[in-house]
Amino acid sequence: MPRKPPGAVRVVPRQRPARPVRRLQGLPRRTRAAVHRIEALGLGPGAVAEALHQYEGFLRRPGRYLYVPWPTCPCCDPLYARDVLETALHRLPRPARTPLRVLVDRLDEEFRRRTLPDPLAAHPAPWWHRRLRAD
Repeated sequence: MPRKPPGAVRVVPRQRPARPVRRLQGLPRRTRAAVHRIEALGLGPGAVAEALHQYEGFLRRPGRYLYVPWPTCPCCDPLYARDVLETALHRLPRPARTPLRVLVDRLDEEFRRRTLPDPLAAHPAPWWHRRLRAD
């Protein structure tokens, strides 16, 4: 059996990321760069774009009213996605925060319009956690 050359044995196989990283679309370059910096410091690559995608995807569902589902994991929860967006908004510098805040405010208005408040929810929770969930 032929033997491999030493260079081929030492080559480290290329590893692909577990999932492709989503990119932010429709935001200014300054905002995208600032988001990239805060993701590198703790949120993880593509976390803000993924959270926006999940939040928008939840709001694209048909029907007049939406009930927030009980998630089996945080990655499928639109409220967790909203938490990630809020964390990012708090960490961004003010000039870079404004375009993302405008986008999230537009989505929040749709979320408020299409979900119902939960009268039994705990008050210290953020407002998006005080909406009715599906049974």
